Amino acid sequence: MIQAIGLTSNPRKELPPAVDNVSFDAHAGRVTMLLGAPGAGKTTALRLMLELQPGRGITYFRGRPLHRIGHPSREVGVLLGEVPGHPARTVRGHIRMLCAAAGVPVRRGDEVLEAVGLVSLRDERLGTLSRGMDRRLGLACALLADPHTLVLDEPAHGLSAGDSRWLHGMLRAYAAQGGTVLSTTADPKEAARTADRVVTLVQGRLVADQPAADFSRTRLRPRVAVRTPHAARLSALLTKEARTARRSVEVAEDGGNRISVYGSTCADVGEIAFRHGIVVHQLADEIGDMGPGTGASSHAGKPVAPDGGTSSAAAPSTAASALAAAPDAGHPGDSADSRPADSAPADFPPAGSPLSGLRAGGEARVSESGSTAGLPPPLSVRPAPRPLRPLRYEIRRATGVGTGFLVGAAVLVVSALTAVLLARIGHTPQPRLLAAWPRELPLPPAALGAGLLGALAFGDEFRHPALAADRGGVPRRLGLLTAKLLVASVSALVLAVLTIGCDAELLYLVYGRELVEIPADRLSLAASWLGLVIGCAWAGVLAAGLFRSTAAGLAAVLAVPLVVVPLMRRLVEGASVETVAGVPLRMREVSLLHWPFGGERYLEGMLRMVAQPVGGAMALSLAVLLCAYLLAFLRNRVR
Repeated sequence: MIQAIGLTSNPRKELPPAVDNVSFDAHAGRVTMLLGAPGAGKTTALRLMLELQPGRGITYFRGRPLHRIGHPSREVGVLLGEVPGHPARTVRGHIRMLCAAAGVPVRRGDEVLEAVGLVSLRDERLGTLSRGMDRRLGLACALLADPHTLVLDEPAHGLSAGDSRWLHGMLRAYAAQGGTVLSTTADPKEAARTADRVVTLVQGRLVADQPAADFSRTRLRPRVAVRTPHAARLSALLTKEARTARRSVEVAEDGGNRISVYGSTCADVGEIAFRHGIVVHQLADEIGDMGPGTGASSHAGKPVAPDGGTSSAAAPSTAASALAAAPDAGHPGDSADSRPADSAPADFPPAGSPLSGLRAGGEARVSESGSTAGLPPPLSVRPAPRPLRPLRYEIRRATGVGTGFLVGAAVLVVSALTAVLLARIGHTPQPRLLAAWPRELPLPPAALGAGLLGALAFGDEFRHPALAADRGGVPRRLGLLTAKLLVASVSALVLAVLTIGCDAELLYLVYGRELVEIPADRLSLAASWLGLVIGCAWAGVLAAGLFRSTAAGLAAVLAVPLVVVPLMRRLVEGASVETVAGVPLRMREVSLLHWPFGGERYLEGMLRMVAQPVGGAMALSLAVLLCAYLLAFLRNRVR
């Protein structure tokens, strides 16, 4: 059950708030529709409920606000707008990445893809999916952790009639099994046809909260849709006949050759047209919107009732009565006699059919047309160990698209060509030659590539927020940060080793053995090289996570040699290396314990590396970025 109490958005300069003191309930086992015209505040209300934007009020999901739920995705499944995923990622890769983030088995992803009819498209890229397939994938992501509540923002907008019927059937089946469904729409006919309860918003205020039967009786009325090349003439004749007979008939021009007649029947309109020799191309009964602020229906124009648009303007027809009675008949689906005349038969079985047995029994069967025959089976969640879940997610995120591999390949090619060119020019020390590091560049290509990979680790999260569909922003969790730092470190380590190997191999092939001899201080050089590359990767991760941008992460990497290193050189003035040289020996003299395995040599090498301007600048930058990230994390926790 959802309880929204006093939802109020922050004022917008001189404009009134988009949502003003809205309170309503959405009960379990029911489909609740939030109805309103575009700009009425439906999306803002959902964002306030999900704590995605600041405002007043509180929303309880089964008695708890969302920020007090340990795993929100297991309580609330959310679909707001498009599926937030990288367009180059495959459907199966995206689902498996979310499985790792939610701590559910991989087979759960296959179950939800089968339930929504995307098994045959599991290898397609997200960027190539149609609107209908994107909606199916969004619903699969919402159902992944088997939540108790679904919150959807206009899920049927832009869908075909078949996809809309499929989606509404899935929502009806989900509610029939005890789930809570809250959806928004701008179409009053859709709300009356698919919902159990309709909550109407007008300009951010709650104007009605009523069962669908009452909504259909008071907010909808029948009309006759007419299409004729003589629309203006027929409108004048209908108005004249109604005035002569003293009947309450309203004629609304829908543009072109189409008119809508309220308060009459197909027989009366057809007889009038026949008597006056008017050709009629279409004559059909429809259900149209009645009151202001309930949104535009899919077929109606903008009629105005003769009595000012009140709820008593016209009595509902038999079709409207059947439509109104549908939600109260044990939550049936869209059956043939509970649908207005302009609806097509539904291709989804009603909730009273053996659908629940399908979900309880396990697998959902997918028809050839792509529609499903049931929901995915219930999930027995066994949470994975906490360090494993974000690490597995990060590995799948990093390897699911080819961006990282392309960056690595570009770095290797540029480094090898740069090393050959520097060797031909001469006057380059061997360590810088193997690292393809000209003196004119602040960082070698491998360090820049590692920094870019680190910046992409968080930058892609904010650009394509797969983890943020239900919380609005990528959570600054220490577990997620640790996983990203570990994966970035491994990527940087592999890139550093491959760069040295490729450069040495190409130098050997072009110039011979003399340029690839192993130097005597190889250990300290290797430690400095790995420390530089891994430090750049960490700087990219921390800066991109702090400033929520890939460009900011790469800028932080470049700021180390361009800004921080000159400042460090002015402060150090070259005296720190001599000062550090005797530190291990002095520590050994004052310490009662001896360094095992010659540990003082490694300590001295580490201190020397940190004492260098570049090493000190890197250490200082990482410390500042880490402290800033921790402060942002603690601030979010306090909020």
